[in-house]
Amino acid sequence: MTTLRAGVVAVQGDVSEHADAVERAAAAHGVDAEIVEIRSDGLVPDCDVLLMPGGESTTISRLLEREGIDDEIRAHVEAGKPVLATCAGLIVASRDAKDDRVTTLDLLDVTVDRNAFGRQVDSFEAPLDVSGLDSPFPAVFIRAPLIDEVGEGVEVLAEWDGNPVAVRDGPVVGTSFHPELTPDSRIHDLAFFDELAVEADA
Repeated sequence: MTTLRAGVVAVQGDVSEHADAVERAAAAHGVDAEIVEIRSDGLVPDCDVLLMPGGESTTISRLLEREGIDDEIRAHVEAGKPVLATCAGLIVASRDAKDDRVTTLDLLDVTVDRNAFGRQVDSFEAPLDVSGLDSPFPAVFIRAPLIDEVGEGVEVLAEWDGNPVAVRDGPVVGTSFHPELTPDSRIHDLAFFDELAVEADA
């Protein structure tokens, strides 16, 4: 069985839930997923795919920079390797978080408005039509960021209430919602196995 080395940026957020989701997606393709929890530098270069979970974006960006993980993630993307960035991970991956406290990685050519969907009490779940999926995805929004500007080369994969909530920019997929909080692993499949299939055919 082929092994996929999946790195989960583990400085904050839903690490185990993302690990479970990528393992389910990999198993559906007959692939064994080896999960690597990333809290320091030196691990990202050996990973095939990366996950950037939610959490608190100012804290995540500060820890990535302090540990030297930020430049390794940029190099991962420059090499064409897939990344899935969710909620706060999307904020950190963006071009501009419109907040000087967040040092963004500029992996996604989008700008975001942090917590635009409201506070924790304003969290909700919605059936979302996602490009590439044959039925709605049960998206969980928790203090979700709003994607308010999308660059020319960015593909909008899903919208909610007229706003983009899932995008793809090259090998990077970003979502405003938390796909790892459902048993449905199709977003992880879309982010990783579509990209790996394209890479294999190249």
